[in-house]
Amino acid sequence: MRYIVAAVAMAALLAPAAALADYYVYCANNRIEVDSRNPEQMASARGSGTCQMGPKFGFLSDAQSFAQRNFGGAGRACSCR
Repeated sequence: MRYIVAAVAMAALLAPAAALADYYVYCANNRIEVDSRNPEQMASARGSGTCQMGPKFGFLSDAQSFAQRNFGGAGRACSCR
């Protein structure tokens, strides 16, 4: 029984954390950002000048590619108008 518990614990530690996260593209403080915080957390952290600029992504690379293709990449100027 101890071996099963140890194996499950080890598997949980070795699972990639990125697979458990969602990523979003935001306009925050007039700059494009890719972040794993959900919209409520991002608004709390960055204030009311924050808006979501696309869908939820399952992988960081997908969110970064979306930001690059549509807005010129993270760090570029944006507006929440």
